[in-house]
Amino acid sequence: MNQTLAFHVRRLVPADAELLQAMSRVFGAAFDEVETYTARPPRGAYFDRLLGNPEFVALAAREEGEVIGGLVAYELVKFEQERSEFYIYDLAVREESRRRGVATALIEEMRRIAAANSAEVVFVQADHGDDAAIALYSKLGRREEVLHFDIPAAGRDK
Repeated sequence: MNQTLAFHVRRLVPADAELLQAMSRVFGAAFDEVETYTARPPRGAYFDRLLGNPEFVALAAREEGEVIGGLVAYELVKFEQERSEFYIYDLAVREESRRRGVATALIEEMRRIAAANSAEVVFVQADHGDDAAIALYSKLGRREEVLHFDIPAAGRDK
């Protein structure tokens, strides 16, 4: 692993719509879903509102001005107690930038944000067969076996 981190991680703010779009391109390439992540980008006002929402976290890892990785998470405010949890929705690193601690640095920054917001936990899902993600998450946290169900919104059954 590279001893000196040549990249920097920071939370995006409303003025960072271009960086969020660059992160979308990284996600599309990493997940082999380029069209999903790039075909219909939101307008600037949408990004400004999203990036201004304190319950939305977008972290970009940049090196020499280029986005090399990113993390998107949502704060889930709980009702049963005054607490919250953060759900990492997307996390990806460009292929040529992997194995350098980028994903770990993104998660560590997310953990700091969670602690600053008095959150109990940060959680993430991994797909069976995604051995690299499973190894990373196993190193950082406790594994739970769960089932995930996608229930379509009314009128979107197909």
